[in-house]
Amino acid sequence: MITIFLARHATPDWSRKDLAYHIPPGPPLTAQGIAEAMALGEFLRQADVRQLYVSPLERCLQTASIIAGLIGVPCTIFPELIEVQPGETSDDLEARLWPVFEQACLSTVQGGTAALITHGSPIATLLSLLGLDQVTPQKHPIYDNQNLLPPGSAWQAHQASPGSPWELDLVFSLHQ
Repeated sequence: MITIFLARHATPDWSRKDLAYHIPPGPPLTAQGIAEAMALGEFLRQADVRQLYVSPLERCLQTASIIAGLIGVPCTIFPELIEVQPGETSDDLEARLWPVFEQACLSTVQGGTAALITHGSPIATLLSLLGLDQVTPQKHPIYDNQNLLPPGSAWQAHQASPGSPWELDLVFSLHQ
C-alpha cells in the first residue's frame, strides 16, 4: 500500500514584484500562509507523514520547514519539484517530476507516508499522470491560476496494491 500527499505551498506574498515567481528564492509566505502551513502540518502529522520532498522555492521551503517542525521529520529538497519554467513543455515537466514521485513511492515501501511540497502546475501534472481524467476536476472547484487546489492544501494519491489504479482525492483544504 502506498500513500503520497501532493501538497501545494501555503499563500506567498504575491505583492512582491521584486522577486521572480518561478526562480529561487521567489516570494516568502504571508502571515496567512504561515497559518495555512501550520494547519497543513497538523493534518500531515495526523496522517503520519515521515518524509517531506520539497521544491527549492522559498514559499515551499517555508511551508515545509513549518510542517517539519510540527511532525519532526527532515525536509529533502528536490530541484525537480520547482514551479513550471518558461518554455517548459508538458513532456519536460512530466520527465522531471515522475522520478521524484517514484522515489517517494519507494520510500513509503521502506516505512511511512511521504508528502511532496510543491506548486499547482507540478501537482496537476502528477495527478494527470496518476490517472485523474478530464471529468474528475469538474467535481472540484478550480482555484487561483487554474489550480486544482488552493494554497496550503493537499491531494492524496493512494494505491492499494502494485498495479492497481491510484485513488486520488483532495483531502485537506482550509478553503473548501
